[in-house]
Amino acid sequence: MVVRYYQDLLRFCSHNVKDADAARDVVQETYARFLAAQRDGDPPAIQPGAVLRQIAKHLLVDRHRRAVVRAHESIDELQEFEQPAAPRHLQPEEALASMQVIRAYVGVIESLPQRCREAFVLHVFDGLPHAQIAQRMGISYSMVEKHIVRAMVACKNCERAQAASTKRTGDRTL
Repeated sequence: MVVRYYQDLLRFCSHNVKDADAARDVVQETYARFLAAQRDGDPPAIQPGAVLRQIAKHLLVDRHRRAVVRAHESIDELQEFEQPAAPRHLQPEEALASMQVIRAYVGVIESLPQRCREAFVLHVFDGLPHAQIAQRMGISYSMVEKHIVRAMVACKNCERAQAASTKRTGDRTL
């Protein structure tokens, strides 16, 4: 029954694709999807020719979209100055700066008094609430708050120092 639409569908696809083999592939996929829909229990089409053409249109659009996505120059063929740069976080200078910031924060945390550092690590890295930290360390809730505030102030001062250092470095490169 739907075989009679084959030639019309092939002409339609050939007109849009300009490649006989590709047009035949689209028609074949169109019929495969049409028959799969019928097998899956979709009601029979009142106008199978229109349904086939609609499926073919969708397949042609998908084919065009894939072709657009794939249409790019090989990175190996680009001149060095035309090649895209690596993402900023992968740039050597950025990675070095990140490591320096991490080392500065680790240094600040390590320089805290032992009990203060312990409370801060339990709160920030282990995610424990103040009450659990107080219980675990055997100190008051108020003392936990003081330790954490002291550590956060130290980290904030480190952040300010890093920002000032970055600003001074940025000024020299201008």
